[in-house]
Order: sequence, then C-alpha cells, then structure tokens
Amino acid sequence: MTSSFEGAPMQTRVIVVGAGPTGLLLAGDLAAAGTEVVLLEKRSAALSNLSRAFAVHARSLELLDARGLADDLVRTGRTVRDLRLFDRLRLNLDDLPGRFPFVLVTPQYEVERLLRRRLDELGVHVRHDTEVTGIAQDADAVTVRATTPEGATTFRADHLVGTDGVRSTVRQAVGVDFPGETVIRSMVISDVRLARPPSDTLTVSARDDALGFLVPFGDGWHRFIGWSGERDPDEPVDLDEIRDLARATLGDDHGMHEVRYASRFAADERQATTYRAGRVFLAGDAAHAHSPAGGLGMNTGLQDAANLAWKLAAVHHGADESLLDSYETERYPVGRQVLRASGTILRLATRPGRAVAWARRLLTAVVSHVTPVRRRAVLMISAIGVAYPPPAGAHRSVGHRVPDLPLVPGEHGDRLAEALREGRFVLVRPPSAAAGPAVTSSDPPAVAGEVSTADRVVVRRADQHRSTLLVRPDGYLAAVVPG
Repeated sequence: MTSSFEGAPMQTRVIVVGAGPTGLLLAGDLAAAGTEVVLLEKRSAALSNLSRAFAVHARSLELLDARGLADDLVRTGRTVRDLRLFDRLRLNLDDLPGRFPFVLVTPQYEVERLLRRRLDELGVHVRHDTEVTGIAQDADAVTVRATTPEGATTFRADHLVGTDGVRSTVRQAVGVDFPGETVIRSMVISDVRLARPPSDTLTVSARDDALGFLVPFGDGWHRFIGWSGERDPDEPVDLDEIRDLARATLGDDHGMHEVRYASRFAADERQATTYRAGRVFLAGDAAHAHSPAGGLGMNTGLQDAANLAWKLAAVHHGADESLLDSYETERYPVGRQVLRASGTILRLATRPGRAVAWARRLLTAVVSHVTPVRRRAVLMISAIGVAYPPPAGAHRSVGHRVPDLPLVPGEHGDRLAEALREGRFVLVRPPSAAAGPAVTSSDPPAVAGEVSTADRVVVRRADQHRSTLLVRPDGYLAAVVPG
C-alpha cells in the first residue's frame, strides 16, 4: 500500500503487531538494543492463553539463556531427555552440545510470562485491546491505523513486524500470500490430570491411523493431543472423547479424570511467499504454520525473532538497510525445513495403508541404527544444527552457531551466553590477547560492514579458544580470524 492516513501519528522506530512469544522476544531485543518499539496486541490483558505450544527445544533455551531467562523457565516445567516416536523409535538427547541436552515441557504461557517480565524491566508495555485496521507504506516509513480503548490511533515507524499468528492481519494487509493446506481439521488438544502418569518420556504414538501426543508439564497436568478421524470442528470436546482417543493411540487413558482445557484445532502447513514486503516483515506463525508434530512452531518463531531483532537494531544504529535482506535469506529455508519435518511426522502417523506402515518401520530402523542419521535428526529437531550460509569469500564456519564458550571472568560473566545478554556483538579474543578496541579500520570488511560503531560490541577474552571470533547478537558467527 502507498496511501496515507489522516491525523498526527505516534512516532516510534519499530512497530510489532502480536504479543505472543515471537513478538515479545522481538520487542524485548529491540528495547535492550536501545531501539524504540511499540508492541500492539488485539487480545485483552485478562485473556488467558492456553495455547497448544508446550515444548521448548535446546536452541530456544540457549537464546533465552542469552537473555537471562532460561534457568527461570526450566524451573517451571519438566525436562525430557529422550523422545519416543511411533512407539519404537527413541531419540536420546543427552549428547546434544550445550547446557540444555533436553526438551523442556512447559506451557507457552510460562514462556510469555518471562518475556513479559523482561519487557516490563525494559520499560516496554504491551498495548492490549489494539486492533490493526490499516497499513500504509511510503519511501520513509510505515503507518499503522488501529482501534484502541482510547479510540482510533495512528502509529508511524521505520519498520513494522507482523507476529500476529496464522490469520495475520499484517500479512493480509500487505498482500503476502500464504499458500499451503489444512492437513487435519479437528485435532483435539487438552490439559488433563492422570491417575496413573506414564514415565517422563514425551510420547508421540500412532496406531491404526490414529495419532496421540502425551507430555507432562511437571505440575500434575499433562498435555494430550489426539486425532482419530475427522469430526465436526465445532463439536465440543468432553472427557469421554479424550479417554477414547488416549486408549486408541497410547493403549491406555492413564486414568484421565479432570480437564482444565479442551478444544479442537486445525493442523495447517503453510508458508508465506516472502518474509518481507518493503518496510514490513513477518515472523513466527504469521510467516509459517506447522503441525504440532515435533513441537517446532513456537521455537521456530523465537528463532525468527532473535535473527531479525539484531538486524533491525543494527540498521537503526547506522548499518546499511541491505542487512535486513538477510533475514529472509537465512530464515526462509529454516521455515521450509521445519514445515517438511513436522509434515512428514504427521503424515507417517495419520495416513492409512501398508505403504505408510512400512515407511514408519523403515524410518524407525534407519534412525535407530544409523548413528549419523540419528544425530542429524536430533540436531534438526533441537535446532542446534541450524546454520546459515556464509557470504561469498567468508570463512566456512561463518553463519554457524557458536557454542557457549567459557570466557575469562569479567563484568559480563564467564560464559558467552552471559556476554550476549548486552544485546550486542561479542568480540572473543584468544586468551593471550590484550584488551583493545572492538572494531578498527584494519578489521576485515565483512566485520566493519556489519557493526556500525564500536559501542555495539562487547570485547572479551576466551578461556581457551585460539581464534578471534565476532559473534552476532543471536549467537551465530559473524567473522573469524584463525590463530
């Protein structure tokens, strides 16, 4: 759109629409980096969010650790160190590198609670009951018209990010297509209490063309998701149906006797044709929708936010606008990969016929007995294995996740994750290097091009590492000088 709205707008640097985990992390990162941000949310502040997300994977926990939130979040849930798929396939996570060799099972509202606490500490407050009604762009800014409790309001910013879910108003307003399909229309989701809880294993089971997930929250409640044939999406869900689904998929209802939340939802597989339309960006479910298989949706959104936020902040501190193009270049393939992975699991679990049953057995045998395949599966599901393609001429490790390196103790802690809590680049020097300026005119052009000023860099010395590393605020390698 190129039209304009009447009235004096409220000025800011970035507008974020949607206060789910993706929007909350993004807004917090921008504020921590000194970029003015406004966060708009259609829902009321009093509305409970008992959503379907329940799993926080290792890479997302690392991102939260770099914001000082991971340890608090781990205390809210239960850690699961092996995953059981299709009854026979087990993926053990103990060998994952880093502090978090597990899946954390905790309700999405716990993730949101901690991200909101961080926002409050940064002085950013969610503007609830605010519905976007129009978006316009020009050469200099993007303008948003919205209804608020105070009446119609106009906001104007350098950039806008839509993190407003599968039915994204932002995506529709800027005309970005969202192709894909609805794979299942009436999957049951519920939170239940059990008289006979199973082991701690996060379970995905498929039997006779029925699908079931059962995961413990660690507080006496379990999340159960099940499907056994299509039903009316508007039909209410009762305890008897949940028990029947559990017996059909898990072989036991485990004494289900209390329900605090139950509904039906559609499992969509969709991806926006582009993550950027001029000054408008899409992230999280607004950019990609996945089946719940693997618990990858919320995690992918958090990782989108971490990738985009530092780039927006860098541009607002003087970096070239072209840096923002790398958001789609890096994150679009990840969204596509997650779509395929979760879709494969769902289809193998729900499609009838001997061919699918044979494929399940083959997948189980290969992943169980071929170590490289099993390791690749674990790295993909956890997102620890996600890497971005290095720019032409860069070192081959540029774009890879940097481990949580031990650092010489200082004011920013003794681990890389603690140094990243400043929301800036971290220049890690070898142990013998003397402290010095972070960026100079003699630095490689790739470094100088991504970091606009020396005050955007934290300089630290590694405890053992021999190379000089420039680590991006999202924990991926920006540049390396071996030796």
